[in-house]
Amino acid sequence: MRVVTSDSSSPGDRGASAVDTEADVIVVGAGPAGSSAAYHLAASGVDVLVLEKSHFPREKVCGDGLTPRAVRQLIRMGIDIDQPGWMRSRGMRWMTGERRIQIDWPDLGRYPSFGLSRSRHDFDDLLARHAVAAGARLLTGMKATGPVTDRGGRVTGVTAVNDKGESAVHRAPIVIAADGASARLALAMGLERDNKRQIATAARRYYRSPTKSPGDYLELWADVRLPRSEQYLPGYGWIFPMGDGRVNVGLGSVAHRRYGRPDLKTTLDQWLARTPDSWGLREGNAEGPLRSAALPMGFNRHPLYARGVLLVGDSGGMVSPWNGEGIGQALEAGEVAAETVALALARPAGPGRERVLRLYPAEMNRRWGRYYRLGNLTLDVLLSRSGFHSVLNHRVMDFPFVSHTLARLLANLTDEPSRDAIDHLVNGMVRLVPTPSVRRR
Repeated sequence: MRVVTSDSSSPGDRGASAVDTEADVIVVGAGPAGSSAAYHLAASGVDVLVLEKSHFPREKVCGDGLTPRAVRQLIRMGIDIDQPGWMRSRGMRWMTGERRIQIDWPDLGRYPSFGLSRSRHDFDDLLARHAVAAGARLLTGMKATGPVTDRGGRVTGVTAVNDKGESAVHRAPIVIAADGASARLALAMGLERDNKRQIATAARRYYRSPTKSPGDYLELWADVRLPRSEQYLPGYGWIFPMGDGRVNVGLGSVAHRRYGRPDLKTTLDQWLARTPDSWGLREGNAEGPLRSAALPMGFNRHPLYARGVLLVGDSGGMVSPWNGEGIGQALEAGEVAAETVALALARPAGPGRERVLRLYPAEMNRRWGRYYRLGNLTLDVLLSRSGFHSVLNHRVMDFPFVSHTLARLLANLTDEPSRDAIDHLVNGMVRLVPTPSVRRR
């Protein structure tokens, strides 16, 4: 464990004894959700302590592609996206059969007109450093093991253990759980996930590919088939250029309605065997093993606030059911949580502060509730049968208006108020969905 302050050169790995600490807010997890929350809290003058079980830099299973929605959040955090290491994308390239189309990111007022790629190996490190530079305190190698509660059951901190097995108690009146798909803190509080919601699985691997690495489009493949079958994968494949001689290649999938969870390794091998040899997507060019991870989607854990704890990012099941994107959602939810907590701390402990904290799930529901509800229905009815092949077909790809409308829907990129016909159509479609109720406990 190491305490990192704003004058430290890096969130490092030196061991240290565990010590009890106090703060205004404790953030559990220093991924995109936790670092976003910590940055915005620290920038507001809040004393925030971040507990991260790993050490930086570290690997993380991810496609490494960021949509303009995620880029907007990085800009709001003041991240310098013009520094080396960032790879810009112009849009998406959809591939199915012999058809392929390129769709540029829309030029909207609310979002930049480009996406980004960057390896999670140093992306999370960069965000954590940025939060520390803003004034957050960071303890790496410190794993939160459970909540600390008062007599009324309200969470007043967490217990944690460092790399040496030493325990400590960290206290704060408010805790933000950003501990990823494992959601250990939420589970310890009895906040179970909704079994009716899908959990996707993502698997990715890096390949050296001088041919594909300089590309400026994120490729989505809709015609990936299950092994030894004519059935399509209930998801999609991706090839994302990294700009450093490598590409990030992977699959995202939910359970097939008839065949259950697919064998992603065999599916990946079978798919890549179709690609040209010149692309280099062969075993000899692979860097590292195939890694996989769960993607909790569509608000699959409720409530998002309970007894002094806010769930942010994967901990709250915030991955988009439309496309499996989670980084932008984590960054945005982290900012919303930070704003809510800063306002709550301006009030004395008691009913007034509690009323403010309960605004967090209401705000997240306002932003994404209808959109996710429609996405969950689409996932259950269409995508779990034949994946993206059911929507990225010739009837869509042969008509630019339809394909651009679908692209904005999948990536949740529209202006508000609407500025063109596609905005009107997508926003109107989402408004027709009944607003989900906010669950409380």
